[in-house]
Amino acid sequence: MKKIKIHVDNLEIEADLFDTPTAKTIEEALPFEGEVNVWGEEIYFDIPVSCQQEPEAREEVEPGDLAFWPTGSAFCIFFGPTPVSTDDKPRAYSPVNVFGHINGGTSSLKTVSYGAKIIIEKVAD
Repeated sequence: MKKIKIHVDNLEIEADLFDTPTAKTIEEALPFEGEVNVWGEEIYFDIPVSCQQEPEAREEVEPGDLAFWPTGSAFCIFFGPTPVSTDDKPRAYSPVNVFGHINGGTSSLKTVSYGAKIIIEKVAD
C-alpha cells in the first residue's frame, strides 16, 4: 500500500492511499502544498489535480478519511463533524472520492488553523 506524509503546522501525519483511480492521480501529482481552509472539523485545500466523481463517491465519511472533492478540486482531510453533519461523524458538502486514510488518531488536527501551510509528499517505498 502506498503511503503519503502530511506536514501542517508542527504535525507530521502518515496516511495510506487506497487502490483507486483518484489515489493514483493524486500520488502521481505529489508533492504539493497549499493553505489550509477549515470547515468544521475538515481541513481542505485546492490542488492542481482533476478527477471525475467515482461511482463510490459519497457524502458520509469517517474520521481520518482523505478525500478529493471533484467540484472544487480540493484535497480534504476529515476528522470530525462538519457544518452539514447530522451526527458526530464527518459529512462532506457534496460527494467526495475517498482515496486514503490517516494512520493513527486525528485529534491533533483540531489545532490546525485557517491559513496554515500544508505540504503533502510521497513516502519512499
